[in-house]
Amino acid sequence: MAAPTLAELAWSQPLRTLEAGDVLITEGSPGGMLYVLESGRLVVERDGVALATLTEPGALIGEMSVLLGTDNSADVRAIGPSKVREIRDGMAFLQSQPAALLQVATGLATRLDNTSAIVVRLQSEHRDRPEQHSIFTRLAASLLYGGPGDPNAP
Repeated sequence: MAAPTLAELAWSQPLRTLEAGDVLITEGSPGGMLYVLESGRLVVERDGVALATLTEPGALIGEMSVLLGTDNSADVRAIGPSKVREIRDGMAFLQSQPAALLQVATGLATRLDNTSAIVVRLQSEHRDRPEQHSIFTRLAASLLYGGPGDPNAP
């Protein structure tokens, strides 16, 4: 038997409908809520830079602020009619749903792996440019070890 999806785990949560242009999350606003995309398209932007477009049903939004206990780090807005399930206390939901927590961990590990691969490729491409190579080295250390001040960093 397959583990339940995030969409299945959140089915009983309130449904919120968004129209194109509606803001779901504002960068810098208090975190703590999770959202599960049921349908539609959402864009994630940080400091005005588009980072991702979410279209996959079951995509999770807000997990970074929940797990880190911080304010929301990006704007999320609908770029078409969309529906999301709202989970008001994201941490309590994750603590009570080990299957959801495992899916969140897997998703974050996948994003970290993809980002690390990009940084390594960029680092290789800029070996002959010390100032840029140094930037990618610091970025890699931040991704893999938590930052240059981390005692485990090379």
